[in-house]
Amino acid sequence: MRVTEFAAELGVSVVTVRKDVEVLAERGLLARVHGGAMLPEDWAETVPPRTAPAAAPAAASAADAGRPRGAAVGRPLTLGLIVPSSAYYYPDVIKGAREAADALGVRLTLAVSTYDVDTEKAQAARMVADGVDGLLLAPSAAGVEGSPGGPWYEELGVPVVLVERRPEQQASACEHVGTDHGYGARLAVRHLLDAGRHRIALVMRGGTPTAPWIKEGYDAAMAEADPAASGDTLFLDLAEYDAGEAAYEQAMAEFVEGVRAGRVDAALVHPDHEAVVMLQRLRSASLSVPGDVALVSYDDEVASLADLPLSAVAPSKHEVGVTGVELLVRRLREPGRPRRRIAILPELRVRASSET
Repeated sequence: MRVTEFAAELGVSVVTVRKDVEVLAERGLLARVHGGAMLPEDWAETVPPRTAPAAAPAAASAADAGRPRGAAVGRPLTLGLIVPSSAYYYPDVIKGAREAADALGVRLTLAVSTYDVDTEKAQAARMVADGVDGLLLAPSAAGVEGSPGGPWYEELGVPVVLVERRPEQQASACEHVGTDHGYGARLAVRHLLDAGRHRIALVMRGGTPTAPWIKEGYDAAMAEADPAASGDTLFLDLAEYDAGEAAYEQAMAEFVEGVRAGRVDAALVHPDHEAVVMLQRLRSASLSVPGDVALVSYDDEVASLADLPLSAVAPSKHEVGVTGVELLVRRLREPGRPRRRIAILPELRVRASSET
């Protein structure tokens, strides 16, 4: 049976049929196949008979090492990947996901939502209707309304793994894999403190999905370093302002004046391109980096390309993509296994902007 045809015959949604198929497959009453289901005995006839395994080679291939134990033999799984951008941050995530999919023998399809919630909802619905077995999803915004039962992506009828996002509700059982951005911010602050900097500012675009975790890690690291002085640190939120707008220019001027007056001797800046702009503004004001102020950017997308290479916190984006695919494939092949939430630690790449 094909899910779309059966849904039309019964007059119900494709999602409803897919949920029923998933339940029946877990009970062993059906075998899921691409776009539909078969009776277990019919499916068994399509699977090559098992033979006694040959002696294991001295060194297993990378693909075999990554293959989940108990992986189902039969038609390849199909996964959907929906990300908000294919130009910034996510290219390495996509590359990692593609490589993991190839190694595990699954098919991966990609869609880019351009940070539009309605677009990604439509993309997810289309992928499900086309028969994907599961979805890797980086929602464009947190707190998007869904039904009282949970976020919209939990109602798709297929397993979902969030990528670089956390579930909107703490009680959600949705699996996720992402960078521990709080740890990344702590790493940057600790590096600056060890370099003898103590008046460390945080400059960021507060509307990004990453921003709350960076702010949380920064606040905790500063409080641990000096609880009495942590409240005096400079925090500037660039929000959605663009260069040339009054609020943006005011924030940049406040930072430059803080450095000139000695109230700021270091800064963690998110994202990278804002750190590059800040470097230019400081030099235009005859302030030196790292002499007057040390800079560490966050994301490491373009930090190394600045005329003075910028130190940066570098999320392990490729590993996030690899781990997301592995997590989803294991969920599909072993439905009863415990659910996981995986945090991957970023690294700090020290360059000229914060060297002592």
